[in-house]
Amino acid sequence: MSNADAAWLRMDRPQNLMVINGVLSFDQPVDWERLRGVLQERLVDPFPRFRQRVHEPRLGIGAPQWEDDPAFDLDLHLHHVALPAPGDRAALEAFVGDRMATPLDRARALWEFHFVEGYGEGCAVVARMHHAIADGIALARVLFSLTDTGPEPGTADDVFVQREGGALDALTRPVGAAVSLGRGLAGTAWHEGIETLAHPRHAAEIARTASDDMLTLAKVLAARPDTDTVLRGSAGIAERVAWSEPFALDPVRDLAHAHGATINDVLVAATTGALRTYLLDRDSLVDEIHAIVPFNLRPLDEPLPRDLGNRFGLVTLPLPVGIAQREGRLQEVMRAMGRIKTSPEGPISYALLGAIGVTPAPVEAALVGVFSGVGSTVLTNVPGPRETIYLAGSPVRGALVWAPVSGNVAMSVSIFSYAGSVTIGVMTDAGLVPDPGAIVSAFTEELAALSSL
Repeated sequence: MSNADAAWLRMDRPQNLMVINGVLSFDQPVDWERLRGVLQERLVDPFPRFRQRVHEPRLGIGAPQWEDDPAFDLDLHLHHVALPAPGDRAALEAFVGDRMATPLDRARALWEFHFVEGYGEGCAVVARMHHAIADGIALARVLFSLTDTGPEPGTADDVFVQREGGALDALTRPVGAAVSLGRGLAGTAWHEGIETLAHPRHAAEIARTASDDMLTLAKVLAARPDTDTVLRGSAGIAERVAWSEPFALDPVRDLAHAHGATINDVLVAATTGALRTYLLDRDSLVDEIHAIVPFNLRPLDEPLPRDLGNRFGLVTLPLPVGIAQREGRLQEVMRAMGRIKTSPEGPISYALLGAIGVTPAPVEAALVGVFSGVGSTVLTNVPGPRETIYLAGSPVRGALVWAPVSGNVAMSVSIFSYAGSVTIGVMTDAGLVPDPGAIVSAFTEELAALSSL
């Protein structure tokens, strides 16, 4: 297991499981037996991680290893359930929240699918995969490789598409860096992370001097916990989740063009406004909070490797919740996004993640703290297929994928674009943020208000 993958295994806690959760919804029933065959053919057979388990070293010394599960049985990872009455979105949200709080069985391969009957006139599929297998972008690509562009089976092309200037914008653009920091540091963890990111193909995209890299490293290591609000605190085990109905992407694109912004800028500004409303209503408003944003470091135009793995860094994005004017918030978000696009913070954080698990315990604890206390939310914005796709012959109505949180971070916000629409989903710690639906509603209202600017 690579150092970066082992980092996510090490960060598993009962109150914050390092599991990536996804939901696909359908307006009609799915042929479960056909879907089982798809999972065997397109998930288990091509990617060994889905039939392997984790082997921990004796006495806890050394890195964990992947090993084939000698008793692997696909059916042990597939669960058929009936959604309780009335079978509406609230019932599915409650079911997904309960699953999010349930650990995966370490004696088996670290993933599971739930086939949910009785969701309205259709059904749902809830997918759960451990972060040690791969990062969220890679697992989203794996998830959509199970689908076809029509109801009949076809070639499982990679339908994970990035629109130019679209929802992810720079946050998933394949980037790398000539990170000179690596030249002055010893150890296999540092070398692994830096060498990967210094590939000549990407070196020209973000070039930094050694002093710049050292300043960024100092910034990452010295990051202080985010300002205390009702969004932060000691996490419990119970989770809550809520999501919106899909809304059209074209008006968001028009709004972005009118302001010289990207779709991503507008969606982040709407998220900022929704969090401002939530904080204001609870007398917890501050000038600024921070979102932890995954920064993709893997080219999207290349096939996924068979061993998958994690190839991303983390950056902190300031959210100007204290600014009352919507246009002012949008402009400040645009400036912050511009700084992220040219920062080596993502590649350097990837190298730091690689050090977790191969350093002395006090150092490891400090590094985990770097990634678990600096933000108030994890924020992901994933672009799915631009056209309707089909899973086992049934059209997918909607999709969401949530990244896990750690430490005192109580919330993960997922914005997912698919088939000309956008959906927002909010996962929260039930004790700290018991009403994620309030944030979803505020986001919808904020986006409508932004459109009127």
